[in-house]
Formats: sequence, structure tokens, C-alpha cells
Amino acid sequence: MRAYDFAPLYRATVGFDRVADLMDRVLTSEVNHTTYPPYNIEKTDEDAYRISVAVAGFADADLNVEQRENALIVSAKKGEDESERTYLHRGIATRAFEKRFHLADHVRVTGASHTDGMLHVDLVREVPEALKPRTIEIANGGTKAIEGKKSKKPVEA
Repeated sequence: MRAYDFAPLYRATVGFDRVADLMDRVLTSEVNHTTYPPYNIEKTDEDAYRISVAVAGFADADLNVEQRENALIVSAKKGEDESERTYLHRGIATRAFEKRFHLADHVRVTGASHTDGMLHVDLVREVPEALKPRTIEIANGGTKAIEGKKSKKPVEA
């Protein structure tokens, strides 16, 4: 396994330490991540996403979708099967699971639906007005007032 040094990233950037920490966490985490249940992540619009999780055999009451800070947690726990069945082949896994998805800043869950064995979780990125790009007016010489100070008009001859 390779080890990456993110020190140059910390020296050359400001405010990206969370990104470097996330990359470090992903690269050093165990490679034995479970692939159960299978899922898709798709971009549905410029700032909209959908996570679809295959949850065959689970009812709505067995599923739980929760957003905590910058994490989306999808989990399921199947109730006890009271009927006595004899399986010749059991290929539909209904074991409990918990899937975690790390969300970027300002991404929130807008809804979830369970249809035809698929759990769909819709997300949207909403950047606050204060963080959107804005144009800064450039003052001309000494004619514009600086915050809290009066401007001095140039003396005309």
C-alpha cells in the first residue's frame, strides 16, 4: 500500500484541510469495504444528486435514512421472520446493513422514496448567497470613501 504525504497541500492552500483529511482517511481505510447492498450515485441536475440503493426484501419500516452534519447514513434491519421456511437456495440477502456517504458542504437531503426494491435518496447542493461569487467595485483614486472614513476630494487648480 502506498503512503501519500499531504504536507505540500497544507502548505500551499488555506481552508482545504478537510479535503486532505478526507483523502487521507479514504486512502488509509481498510480495503475490505463491503459491497452490500449495491448502490448508484447519479447527478440529476447541476446541483442535484440521487443515491439509489438496492434494498430487495426490505419494507419501508425496515429502512432508515439519516443525515448527520456532512454524512448520510442509510441503514436497514430486517425484523425476525416468524414463518418457518425451508430454503433450497437463499440468494436474496436481507441482512442488516449501514452505508455511510460523506457529503460536501451545503449538500442536504431533500427526500427519499422506496419503490420496486430500490431506495432513492435525493440530495441538493444549496450554496448560501454569502458564499456565491460577487463582483467587487474598484474605487477610482481617492474619490471613493473607504469604510468608516470620509474621502478627500482631490484639490482642483
